[in-house]
Amino acid sequence: MKAILNVAAELLKSRGANSSAAARRLGGEMCKELKTKVLRLSPPTPNGPSVHQESHTDGAEILSCTVKALKEGDLVAVPTDTIYGLACLAQNSEAVRKTYDVKGRDAQKPLAICVGEIQDIYKYCKVPVKEALLGDLLPGPVTLVFERSEALNADLNPFTSLVGVRIPDHAFMRRLCQMCGEPLALTSANISSHTSTVAVHEFQELWPKLAVVVDGGPIGDQSRLGSTVVDLSVLGKYRIIRPGCALSSTVDVLERKHGLSEDLGEQ
Repeated sequence: MKAILNVAAELLKSRGANSSAAARRLGGEMCKELKTKVLRLSPPTPNGPSVHQESHTDGAEILSCTVKALKEGDLVAVPTDTIYGLACLAQNSEAVRKTYDVKGRDAQKPLAICVGEIQDIYKYCKVPVKEALLGDLLPGPVTLVFERSEALNADLNPFTSLVGVRIPDHAFMRRLCQMCGEPLALTSANISSHTSTVAVHEFQELWPKLAVVVDGGPIGDQSRLGSTVVDLSVLGKYRIIRPGCALSSTVDVLERKHGLSEDLGEQ
């Protein structure tokens, strides 16, 4: 409750007089709900994420709270290395359905998964590329698309045999995945078709529908392009699905370092 009130107060200060009434309504609604926890991370330190002094909690407690919400089937908002995301447990079919409902997302649009370590990719994907290639791109602002394995929830993207996988270059996100011990389903923290978000106040209309909002502060990549999405499911080939924010560096790694050629077939 204290965290909610703190954030609501900050919104009142930052948004100005013209929108103060809306901010008060938002804060009041959140307090009545008594569901959404807004937890603020400090900038990363050499020892990993920490939190502002006034929040009276630490990074481990934020992680524990977020893991608990995910394990209970709830949705959370999290910072990544590109934009803010909504996450749930990928193996929880009801939570996956809830993600589509909250975003108003087209049921035929897939969700990516997010894992903590490169070795985790092999459990949920069939990987035809060398591990060195994975290590050159991950962790980083790239989503790699592979054939899915049988271990992945059949209710996640049932309309395709492929799945995108991310390891964000973000200490909190990597540790969160490690603590969950299973993949997260990850998508942008916004209403579908709306602009991607780089600060938590930009998706405040979603807060009442989430169990936890982890505020990592403004995300440095203001392009809002999201990760570069590349299909690596065909041996020796790559296909860019979304240029994203790291296109040039990704293509350089794929072509110059690993000798892959672009698949120019039917998109």
